[in-house]
Amino acid sequence: MSGHVGGPRGPDNLGDLTVPGAPDPTPGATPEPTSEPTLEPAIPAPVEELLDVGQSLMQQGEAFLYSLMRESNLYQVAMAIALFGVAYVMRLVLGPRIRNWMASREGWPKWRMRILVVVHQRLQPIFFVALLWGTVAIMREVTWPSRSYLLSIFASLALAWLVVVFATRLIKSPFLRKLVRYGAWTYVTLRILDLTAEASRALDSIGFDLGEVRISMLIILQALVVVGVLVALARFVTTTTSRRIQANEDISPSMRVLIVKVMQIAFYGLAFYIGVKAVGIDLTGLAVLSGAIGVGLGFGLQKVVSNLVSGVIILLDKSIKPGDVISLGDTFGWINTLGARYASVVTRDGKEYLIPNEDLITNQVVNWSHSNDFVRLDIYFGTAYDDDPHAVRKIAIDAAKSVDRVLSFRPPVCHIVGFGDSSVDYILRFWITDPTGGLTNIRGNVYLALWDAFQDNDISIPFPQREVKVVGGEMPAQPTHKALD
Repeated sequence: MSGHVGGPRGPDNLGDLTVPGAPDPTPGATPEPTSEPTLEPAIPAPVEELLDVGQSLMQQGEAFLYSLMRESNLYQVAMAIALFGVAYVMRLVLGPRIRNWMASREGWPKWRMRILVVVHQRLQPIFFVALLWGTVAIMREVTWPSRSYLLSIFASLALAWLVVVFATRLIKSPFLRKLVRYGAWTYVTLRILDLTAEASRALDSIGFDLGEVRISMLIILQALVVVGVLVALARFVTTTTSRRIQANEDISPSMRVLIVKVMQIAFYGLAFYIGVKAVGIDLTGLAVLSGAIGVGLGFGLQKVVSNLVSGVIILLDKSIKPGDVISLGDTFGWINTLGARYASVVTRDGKEYLIPNEDLITNQVVNWSHSNDFVRLDIYFGTAYDDDPHAVRKIAIDAAKSVDRVLSFRPPVCHIVGFGDSSVDYILRFWITDPTGGLTNIRGNVYLALWDAFQDNDISIPFPQREVKVVGGEMPAQPTHKALD
């Protein structure tokens, strides 16, 4: 096709087009109006690639379904269905017997019993996999491999799915367990059916470019699965190791908590880093961005960072450790746990206070059991001036010794602290070693012992008395008020 320009080109003058075989236009004649060529909108390359992959997957799916309709494959499908029914019957018959056998296993470790419970819950798929592979092995011996090809695919799928179920049972988080399980099921299915290349192309076509980094659906799914598996593995390792550390009596309680926290941070951070690097994401480009975000978060999360640093300081200097009895303001109780951000303090009435670590560093804290478990308590009382103070002191000391929690190798002492308006005032001091058992109750028991001892020895506990003397005769009469009309 050739063309020539018949004047200056403009919006309304696209030039004259000559078509081969058509007569040339007459000079000076007005050319026939021609219609503008229509251009179809171009399809973006990622969308076009996704459509091609989808069409390829549909064609392979149609071919697979068509192959199932063949006579040589229909009987394999029927055999798989029949074996699934046999596995169901075997579970109904053998399930109760296995449960009774499990109930008779006394003294077995808990981890072994948990494995048996998980296996008992998956008896039908276990029987199904065993029957499938047994049938495939027999058919390969007596007939051609093509006669059992479809059964071998079913057996591989069933075995892979069963292994994924058992492997994901190690993940404690239900959400993370489902995420890893469904992702692994999808991957092994595509792998066994030899569809990983098409699926990877389809997922990789959905994404966007962030600088020199390609963020696609494939990378996101791979990152979620890989990081999820590594985090679950890190959690399993830290949980197992922390139990052994907590059971080691040679390490102080505060150091146990510190070691466990450091291990958790190290393992979780390493799992995330390895997972992201394994997917292929370059983290060097995020260094500047993470630095800027860190500065912004530093101003907004000052209290959080302060609590984290205070928690590390508490664990290092061992000023407070789990099991210590402390007083902070109006809160009195014992340290239950030391967290990264707060300490859990349980009081005698069952309340659990979450005290930020910063408050334990900056405020005055009374640690009743910091260096030892000995706690001295004081109570005050008074007796009448007619009672012998020497006898009162001896009776009070003997009464305190009769209380169970009062220490005998650190005997109580009693001293006169003053001569009051109505009584001789005393202080009674005694020692205990179990402040977690409460302080108010032991004081109350000592007061009851004093009351009983004073009653037996005729020691009187006076109370304030006032005498009113009227000077100058009788008291004036009280004015009377008339009722209002």
